[in-house]
Amino acid sequence: MTIPQTGTPMPSHGELPRSITRSIVSVQLLVRLAADHGLDAEDCLASTGLTAADIAAPHRDITPEQELRVIGNLVAALPDVPALGLEAGARYHLGIYGVWGFALATSPTPRALAAIALSYLDLSFAFVRFDLAVHDATGLLTLDDAHVPAAVRRFVLERDFAAMANAITEIMPGARPFQRVDFAMPQPAYARAFEPICGVRPCFDQPRHRVVFQPGFLDTPLPRGDALIARACEDHCRRLMQRKQARQGLSMQVRDRLLRSPHRMPDCTAIAGELHLSPRTLRRKLMEEGTSFRSLSDEVRRALAEELLTTAQLKLDEVASRLGYSDAASFIHAFKRWTGESPASYRQARWR
Repeated sequence: MTIPQTGTPMPSHGELPRSITRSIVSVQLLVRLAADHGLDAEDCLASTGLTAADIAAPHRDITPEQELRVIGNLVAALPDVPALGLEAGARYHLGIYGVWGFALATSPTPRALAAIALSYLDLSFAFVRFDLAVHDATGLLTLDDAHVPAAVRRFVLERDFAAMANAITEIMPGARPFQRVDFAMPQPAYARAFEPICGVRPCFDQPRHRVVFQPGFLDTPLPRGDALIARACEDHCRRLMQRKQARQGLSMQVRDRLLRSPHRMPDCTAIAGELHLSPRTLRRKLMEEGTSFRSLSDEVRRALAEELLTTAQLKLDEVASRLGYSDAASFIHAFKRWTGESPASYRQARWR
């Protein structure tokens, strides 16, 4: 992917990737940040459908909406902590991004790095959209946060900006890549906290959020650059994105159909018929997406169970009935298998 030299904007990664799942690692970092400021994990995870057990699962995927709810809880609970977003962004190191981060680290130049970063930004944890254009060998990076919910917009902007700057610093220690940094938001009381991150004093109340790179910076050789390794990593990123998108395809359709009637959840044969597939083909395609019909059924039932237990004052046999179980005992057994605790313990812990 080549960055245009004519001033034409680099294509961004599009609308907020609400259908593309992401690693739970970002939420793990946010929960640790919350703990450092005295906020319990349960408060941080409220209304997300996530539990402490999920946070301990390193390979769990979540939806962008779930991470935004965590951020919303964090911002609402800690309104008096200055520069909270900047503090969060400093915790995002290259190693947490997996192959996407390794692809950036092994890129031969910042120009090549930007091409990979923007093409596969959905493999990161960013919500801000980034657009890069080049004018007379100077890179202009625009940050668009207009689509981010207003309640968390400043936090997300600060976090994603700081995470980006942190990645550049890790790849090029000691570099001062920014010539100018503009923010469209009013100048906060903690404006000086931006300066160590930017390397320059940022300007606020500007028309847009924008970073101007030093002339020639985009073609600076990177210390760990290796074009062959970077291409191999990019290929891995491409295949990973394809798997994520495929999983959202058929798996999402199955989830949607299961959610339509949770009290009488259709079996694999019924849903396969709705999708004009044989049960065997449906199972094979789900397996190719890294899941199974039973896993999706459990996922839907668990999410609904957690919601009912925390938001509705229903008896356990009523919850069991709404989820299609013949009796409370069957539901309790399933819930323990999902979460490692009984429905009563789960509810009591969240109603305290």
